[in-house]
Amino acid sequence: MSYFVTGGTGFIGQNLIELLLKRRGKIYVLVRKGSRDKLNRLTERLGKAAAAKVVPVTGDLTRPFLGISPAQRKGLTEKIDHVFHLAAIYDLKADAASQEAANINGTQNAVRFAETVKAKRFHHVSSIAAAGLYPGIFTEDMFEEATGLENPYFRTKHDSEGIVRKKCKIPWRIYRPGIVVGNSETGEIDKIDGPYYFFKLIQKMRRAMPAWMPTIGVEGGRINIVPVDFVVKAMDHIAHLPRQDGKCFHLTDPKPRRIGEVLNIFAEAAHAPQMSMRIDARLFNYIPGALKQGLSMLPPIRRIYRQVLSDLGMPSEVLQFINYPTKFDSRDTHKLLKGTGITVPRLDDYAWRLWDYWERNLDPDLFIDRSLRGHVSGKVVVVTGGSSGIGQATALMMARAGARIAIVARDESKLADTVREIEEEGGEAKAFSADLADMGACDAVIKQINAEMGGIDVLVNNAGRSIRRSIATSYDRFHDFERCMQLNYFGSLRLIMGVLPGMQKKRSGHIINISSIGVLSNAPRFSAYVSSKAALDAFSRCAASEFSDTGVRFTTINMPLVRTPMIAPTKIYDNVPTIAPDEAAAMVKQAVIYKPLRIATRLGIFAQVLHAVAPKVSEIIMNSAFRMFPDSAASKGLKDHQAEASQEQVAFASLMRGIHW
Repeated sequence: MSYFVTGGTGFIGQNLIELLLKRRGKIYVLVRKGSRDKLNRLTERLGKAAAAKVVPVTGDLTRPFLGISPAQRKGLTEKIDHVFHLAAIYDLKADAASQEAANINGTQNAVRFAETVKAKRFHHVSSIAAAGLYPGIFTEDMFEEATGLENPYFRTKHDSEGIVRKKCKIPWRIYRPGIVVGNSETGEIDKIDGPYYFFKLIQKMRRAMPAWMPTIGVEGGRINIVPVDFVVKAMDHIAHLPRQDGKCFHLTDPKPRRIGEVLNIFAEAAHAPQMSMRIDARLFNYIPGALKQGLSMLPPIRRIYRQVLSDLGMPSEVLQFINYPTKFDSRDTHKLLKGTGITVPRLDDYAWRLWDYWERNLDPDLFIDRSLRGHVSGKVVVVTGGSSGIGQATALMMARAGARIAIVARDESKLADTVREIEEEGGEAKAFSADLADMGACDAVIKQINAEMGGIDVLVNNAGRSIRRSIATSYDRFHDFERCMQLNYFGSLRLIMGVLPGMQKKRSGHIINISSIGVLSNAPRFSAYVSSKAALDAFSRCAASEFSDTGVRFTTINMPLVRTPMIAPTKIYDNVPTIAPDEAAAMVKQAVIYKPLRIATRLGIFAQVLHAVAPKVSEIIMNSAFRMFPDSAASKGLKDHQAEASQEQVAFASLMRGIHW
């Protein structure tokens, strides 16, 4: 017995060929020239039996007779028992023209080819999409009753099935699989489709919230999911049964779940929060159509809508499945499968395999260029405060990745040392001495960098001043607040205002502001420092909104306590947990690669949330810390000495690792 398979290098096709190899005879596989390597990899994976039995036939789905020459067709005449036509576009995002060419014209060409070579039977793999958005139960003998076929995918799947029903002159059988997911035993799948579009949302929820936290979601229609191994086993079995010609078979789950249940199953598999409360999506149908259309036409609404879908990697067409109205009667098909052991496995039993395979192999984040070099090589990166601490570690890291570094600081000798270290490692760097508390110096240094190095691509605002002193001891030191604000806010702001015109002109640029975890935790004794950093954070949020559509990005890093010369005067910090400058530089690396609006530690985010939902509790915790950690001798103008931290202080600082006390 011999077979001819179109779409054999596709996901369902590869799995079907693996089953057909267990039967006797050759398997002819239609392949484009560009797909020969893909077929070769398949036969290598399947072993010697595949190499001997799988025969590639070069052709083209969109050409008459599948692009197979008359001589080849003659050589195949009366040698084909079964033609399996699987080749099609299974993609809601594809444009109408390409779907018509592949799904409709491709099916016409496959039917004509099968008739020409006098094949004994034609098997057409359709889809439940052929029913469109039929409101109710769609049986296996229904076809013309399909409704809601405006979507090109639905329409072309319906019309291609119609070609087989009305024009195919040899015995035929039609298979309508549900939404096909990965193998229930291995989780393997070749692309993101169907419920996989929601995986990124689930992953983001897991990263943002603990698994035990209840969330609110939607409850919609029933979504019919089947694993590929069930589909090909059922197809292979039914294709070889007698007296089944001229029929259609629903390869669907007889007990489909609602979309809210499906999402919760995958959330559980991902150890993500589940939707404890689900709102019936049909309630949105009561919103007047004119109102929904009017809102969707507003530019801000459209931008937000597109951005959210883009962040999730989800095509808008997927949303129509939330209220999917069709149920598929598959009783006749399951009668044919009875006693064979071919059944639809419970999604609960294999969802974890699908999730695991997606996260290890298909998660879009896996294909992001995570190399710093890919983002900064050849670009001009300005690092302020680059002669020591976080700035120096960042400058060295960027230079090693191929960036052209402009280091700005006051101390010329330390700047020279850093430049020398970068150059000894083969990097490029230039030193620019400037007091960034002087607005004129800020303007001059930006002008000088532009003149000597070209346009600035990345600005890392790291230079800053920190003062640890309680308010009660600062009544006669108003200048502390002025000095912090002058450098931390006005100096950084002046630099930003200096680089923005150039970045906006070339529609590309990134401004990274090194802020503090103290802005999130409202750290006592740092009122001067925290308020200056909070001002810069607020400016960045406003600026990000204004420049969102220009290609210029802003990132605020709420940095935890770092062991740098800035904290050296406070000797108690010698005994509490801090992070190293290299660890801080790694957070800057994350900012450069992913360009988020904010980077913060989980403790910092927790402190902010706690203050938002229970401000009094947050206040008491901070006050307890304030009383526990005294003012340093340096803050009182006295000569400091090495302070031995108490066990209570060490324990508290360890618990609140990274927060300034």
